[in-house]
Amino acid sequence: MSSKAITMRKIKEVLRLRFECQLSFEAIAKALALSKGVVVKYCHLASSSGLSWDSAKDWDEAVLRAHLLPNVDMARTSDYALPDFALVHLELKNKCMTLQLLWQEYAASTGGKVYRYSAFCEHYRTFTKTLKLSMRQTHHAGEKCFVDYAGPTMPLIDVLSGEITRAQIFVAVLGASNYTFALATATQQTADWLLGHRKAFEYFGGVTRVIVPDNPRTLIANPDRYEPGVGRSYSEFAAHYGCAVIPARPRKPQDKGKVEVGVQIVERWILARLRHQQFFNLADLNRAIAVLLEELNTRAFKQLPGHRRSAFEALDRPALRPLPATIFEMCFWKKARVGIDYHVALERHYYSVPYLYAGKAVELRYTTSTVEILHEGKRIAAHPRVMRMGYSHGLSSQTTVPEHMPKSHQAHLEWTPGRLTNWGYTIGRSTGILVAHLLSSKPHPEMGYRSCLGLLHLSKLYGKERLEAACALAVSSQAMSQKSVRNILATKLDLVHGAQVKKSEQKVPLHENVRGPSYYH
Repeated sequence: MSSKAITMRKIKEVLRLRFECQLSFEAIAKALALSKGVVVKYCHLASSSGLSWDSAKDWDEAVLRAHLLPNVDMARTSDYALPDFALVHLELKNKCMTLQLLWQEYAASTGGKVYRYSAFCEHYRTFTKTLKLSMRQTHHAGEKCFVDYAGPTMPLIDVLSGEITRAQIFVAVLGASNYTFALATATQQTADWLLGHRKAFEYFGGVTRVIVPDNPRTLIANPDRYEPGVGRSYSEFAAHYGCAVIPARPRKPQDKGKVEVGVQIVERWILARLRHQQFFNLADLNRAIAVLLEELNTRAFKQLPGHRRSAFEALDRPALRPLPATIFEMCFWKKARVGIDYHVALERHYYSVPYLYAGKAVELRYTTSTVEILHEGKRIAAHPRVMRMGYSHGLSSQTTVPEHMPKSHQAHLEWTPGRLTNWGYTIGRSTGILVAHLLSSKPHPEMGYRSCLGLLHLSKLYGKERLEAACALAVSSQAMSQKSVRNILATKLDLVHGAQVKKSEQKVPLHENVRGPSYYH
C-alpha cells in the first residue's frame, strides 16, 4: 500500500478518536504514534471545514483527502524533518554519546530539510523542559481496560486419547474499580485475544475508551517503544467497539500495573484453587472460572470499603459506553493484484472485481463468511466466501458477477452446458461427443466454455462437414481437445483420412476365386 493511503488512514483514525471517542490530543498521539502537533493540526482542519465524524466515517480515502486537504500534498507534514528527541534523550544516557554525533546521524539519515546543529540543540533543550517526574497513575472511571495473559496454564484432557493440552488464561481489569474478568482460551493467537476482549466487554456490560495491552506480536505489528503499530485486525476491533488502543511500553510493567496485579490475583485465587480438578474441555473450565470470578469480585477490600463489584457499580459502570449492536467478526487481510481476467485469488478460489480494475493492486478483507476487495480504501466488490474442500488438492474455482464483466464477455453467459452440447450434436455425433468431453473434463463446466466456443468458430471457418470429420478423427485417436481439432483442419488431415476411408469402403471386384454368400448356406 502506498504511503499516501497509509497517511490518510491514520488521519481518519485521528478524527475518529477525537470526535467519536473524545480522547485528548496527547492520548491520540500516543495511540497512533504521531506527534501531538500533527494530531492538533488535522483536528483543527476538520473543525474549520465543518467536517463531522458522522459524515466522514463512511468516506473512502480519496473523498476524505479531497475534502480535508484539497490543496495540500499529503506527503509533506513539515518543511523540516523533526528529530525523535525521545530517542535522542535515551541515547544520551550512554556516557560516550554526544549531541554532535546524534545531530550528524540525524542529518545523514534524513532525506528532506534538516535543522542546523544550533537549532537541533535548542529544540532538544525545549524538549527536556517538557519531561516530568514519574508519578502514581490516576485512572478515570470507564477510561481504561488493561488486558494480558497469565503465565500459568490449565491442563485439558482429551477424553478419547488422553492427550493433555494447555489452556491459556486471558485476564482483563478495569482501571478505576479493579473489576476483573478471566477466560480460558485454546491459544494466544489473534482470534483468541479478540475473543477475550469481546467476552470481557460483554461481562462488563459496556466498553471503555481505551484498551491497554502488552506488546504481543499477534496484536501489535511493530512493538516499538516509541512508535508501536497496532495490527490491522486489532485496529478494526477497536473501531467496531469505538475505543482506542494504547499499548504499554516494552519492559515497562508500570504502564499496565493494574493487569499485572490482576493476573497475579487470578493465578492465586482462581487457578490455584482449580489445580486439583480435571477438565476435559474449555466450556467446563470456563464455568468453573466464572464461579470463582464472582467470589473474587465480591471479596471485600482490605483497606477500602466495599469490594470490586460495588466499586464497579459506583465508578465504571455508569461511565462505560454501550456495546455495539453487532458482534465483531474476526477478519483477515491480504494484499493482491487483480489479474487480466479481472479476478483475484484467495485460497485457489477466484473472485471477480469490475474489469476496469484489472492489473490494480488491491487488498482483500475476508472473514469466515464474506470476502471484500478494496482499492485505495474503497470497497469495489464483495462476495460470499467459498470454503472449498478441494483446496489441498490444487483444484481451483471462481465466483463471477456478470456486472463485473466487459460487454463482450457478458455475451458468453448466454451459453449453457446444455445449449453447447445440443449444438455439438446438430453438427454430428463426433462433435457432440467432443463437446460433452470438454465440458465434463474440467472441474467446472464453465472452464470448458472457451474451448467449445472455439469449435463453434471452426465450424464457421471450415464448414460443418469438415468439423465433424475432424472431430471424428480426434475422438478415434483420443486427442480430444479443441487444439487437436484445429490442427487437423489446418493440416487437412480430415480430408486425407476421409479419402482413405472411402477407398477402403469400395466393393471388392468379382473374381472366379471369390466365394459368394450362397457358399455359406
